[in-house]
Amino acid sequence: MPTSVSIVEDNEKLRGTLARVLNRAEGFRCLSQFPDAEEALKGLPAAKPDVVLMDINLPGMNGVECVRQLKKLLPDVQIIMLTVYEDTENIFEALAAGASGYLLKRTTSAELLSAIRDVLRGGSPMTAHIARKVVQSFQKNASAQSAENLSEREQQVLDLLSHGLMYKEIAEKLQISYETVHTYIRRIYEKLRVRTRTEAVAKFLRQ
Repeated sequence: MPTSVSIVEDNEKLRGTLARVLNRAEGFRCLSQFPDAEEALKGLPAAKPDVVLMDINLPGMNGVECVRQLKKLLPDVQIIMLTVYEDTENIFEALAAGASGYLLKRTTSAELLSAIRDVLRGGSPMTAHIARKVVQSFQKNASAQSAENLSEREQQVLDLLSHGLMYKEIAEKLQISYETVHTYIRRIYEKLRVRTRTEAVAKFLRQ
């Protein structure tokens, strides 16, 4: 079965472009399209897509609030923010609301499709610049004592994240499996006393 993707985007031209990219790519299909959050909240629960591409700057209800409400209706749906904004406050708000990834609209088609695959494997895809911002804030606010508890390999993983590498790229760089990278990330969160990426961002960006 192809991966079903729904789009919530008020720009009709961009919405159509994204739909064509999905429908032309092997293993993907655009399940539905919505011009605003209100229509999306009506249609998405019945459609039950695997992934939702969500704009932040929507008319009426914004994308962050739409994510917050949608996750209550479809807790298992994976949501990737697709936006022009890259400031830390917008990143935090989107992730804290329940988004799993955060990409800029200038992301290439190949990168977008890769991100959708990544989020379905449990990853949190972000463009390199955004990932670096998140991790730098994470590192900056982590206590020295907690950081000292990280092993050398965990420090390496965190360092590569800070340079914007995706989980798959880290696996290739360190010559370990994708699953092993996830294991290291989980240990880092445990040692820093957070449970998820969202909690990490919430804890450290709010300080």
